[in-house]
Amino acid sequence: MEQELTEFQVLTEIRYVYILLFMSDDTNTFDDLSINVAASCACFNIRKTARAITNLYDAVLQPTGLRATHGILLMAIAMVGKPTISRLAGAMVMDRTTVARELKPLEDQGLIRITPGGDRRTRQVQLTEAGYAKRREVVPLWQAAQSKIIAEGLGHERWSRLYDELQEVVRLAQA
Repeated sequence: MEQELTEFQVLTEIRYVYILLFMSDDTNTFDDLSINVAASCACFNIRKTARAITNLYDAVLQPTGLRATHGILLMAIAMVGKPTISRLAGAMVMDRTTVARELKPLEDQGLIRITPGGDRRTRQVQLTEAGYAKRREVVPLWQAAQSKIIAEGLGHERWSRLYDELQEVVRLAQA
């Protein structure tokens, strides 16, 4: 006996076939369903790399109680001195609200102080003594992660070329 499929079953079957085709290793087909995202999508590959690097730095910085984003923020603030949130956001290629949200845990831990800036619209960020102490705790761990990727992995010359290429990707994305 032949059974008629309901509309839901047909949709489910189509989705299942779509997923299978999309995940297929067959890269010789040129239709939209078989685009090999893993090999061709800049966004996919750069985000995958960013997640892997972030996971490494998160694991290395774990003894400090900070995540990679917070460790990098502490180091960036220390380098600049007393940046505005807008300047920090620009340097990190993040929007102001994201930077402000990421600064909140650092402020709550007493690692940074956020004060009014030169006018009512700006706020400045600076490390506290506890922030400088935490930064001193972060630096050797950060150096270990750097070493794993650069000195032990890519090598300084290859890293230098990759760094230049990544700066160009940022420039292209912002153009």
